[in-house]
Amino acid sequence: MDRRAPPTAPELPERLPAEEKHLLSSLAAADTLARVLRPCYGPQGRQKLLVTAKGDTVLTGHAAAILRALELEHPAARLLREAAQGQAEQSGDGAAFVVLLAQALLAQAERLLRAGLPRAQLREAYAAVAAETLALLPSLAVRALGPLENPVWALRSVMNTHALWRTDHLAGLVARACWATRELDGGFRPERVGVCALPGARQEDSCLLPGLALPGKPCGQVTMVLSGARVALLACDFGPARPLAPATARLSSPDDLIRFRKGSESLIEKQVAQLAAAANVVVVSGDIDEKTLTHADKYGLMVIQVASRREMVYLSEVLRTPLTPYLVPPLEPGKCQRVYGQELGEALAVVFEWESTGTPALTLVLRGATAHGLRGAEQAAYSGIDAYFQLCQDPRLLPGAGATEMALAKMLSETGTKLEGPNGPTFLAFAQALQSLPETLAENAGLAVPHVMAEMNGAHQAGNFLIGVGVEGIINVAQEEVWDTLIAKAQGLRAVADVVQQLLTVDDVVLAKKSPACPQDPNPEPKKGSARPL
Repeated sequence: MDRRAPPTAPELPERLPAEEKHLLSSLAAADTLARVLRPCYGPQGRQKLLVTAKGDTVLTGHAAAILRALELEHPAARLLREAAQGQAEQSGDGAAFVVLLAQALLAQAERLLRAGLPRAQLREAYAAVAAETLALLPSLAVRALGPLENPVWALRSVMNTHALWRTDHLAGLVARACWATRELDGGFRPERVGVCALPGARQEDSCLLPGLALPGKPCGQVTMVLSGARVALLACDFGPARPLAPATARLSSPDDLIRFRKGSESLIEKQVAQLAAAANVVVVSGDIDEKTLTHADKYGLMVIQVASRREMVYLSEVLRTPLTPYLVPPLEPGKCQRVYGQELGEALAVVFEWESTGTPALTLVLRGATAHGLRGAEQAAYSGIDAYFQLCQDPRLLPGAGATEMALAKMLSETGTKLEGPNGPTFLAFAQALQSLPETLAENAGLAVPHVMAEMNGAHQAGNFLIGVGVEGIINVAQEEVWDTLIAKAQGLRAVADVVQQLLTVDDVVLAKKSPACPQDPNPEPKKGSARPL
């Protein structure tokens, strides 16, 4: 087996023109961002302890969550984060892929600039090699999801990246939910499948419930509405209003106190009666007053308490009714078929069911002993739902575990050795950048990187492009069923190509002059213009 390393970009004498110094600044920012995310890349990636602005500690290895938490000052780092977050929003994953590959391409671009390659030629050559890479990508799609095939095997490898344990049971539930909510024409809408995380029990106790299930509990005597539910959402306490400004009631006698209390109770009862006339279900995100709850029982009003503000916002979007900040009836209540409470062991959930399209038809209820385990399972579930949505658009699958990147690197290297002019070194540099991704997978798995890369390269040189990086060494991704969706990989490569092209065109980084309304700098620099370089 031929294990010779692929050709690399030629070593040319370094010569850095003064006008190219700004590229080094962009590379330094990209290096810092990649250094944060590199240990989290792949299924064997490590976790980060994030301390939020509120002081909460979150344990996660999800690249998109880490990027959201970072406070970035350098414009190049912000631009790179925007590209990575856009990739995560479009395909549900791939934020780390975008950052790591963009950083590797910028590092290779710096080497070419040091060798004296003009910036304009470098941009044109990078555009050419990116287009060639995207054109080669479909040739590596050796597997596709059939229209009547169970998608669990295709979702498993995508979901294993985010969970700390094997996700066979979870992948089966996601596959069942996605399959059951498919439309007659074979299409799929992710909003038809909800995800609800309930602490407690084991991961194996996760299940599917009809409709939309949310963590919450019915608080009064009315615990279900089985037909014609009209829902009001209150982003306030279910009880007397709390004035923002301090108020004092001046009472001169016991009779004044009695009248004051009766007037307050009468006002609350009137508000509850008006609310019951417009809706028969009220979802509250604040505290619930016992006397007000008694009035709700009197008028047959089902009161549900939900602790999470995020769940309230999601419910508002699904029901198409706004959140009301006061105890007043909504202009247009949300409508669904039925609402009822559901006990799942020691946990409680509230289920909303519809009979129309465009609303959640099934909810995947996740169980777990720890908040961190539930968070990882939730991210894995959303990744599986997004992957199925992509497969409904394009069913083709690529070899995972770094096999696709290695195969592309081999093909680009072979092309680069035959080209003359700036395209040849640029093709080789792009191949080197792609090779850095399986190297990172091997490093995070604790393997001997040179040995693994030599074996992997030898297999690819021999024509076996299904060889990737596993836990104990190289693996055959077809036998291990490790796949990536073609549409997500293509979107990631486009995002990387765009952001690298943008950073290569940056002439300088400047900071606008402070507004006169801003505090003055105690040690101002001499004014030389309206902007100054960083």
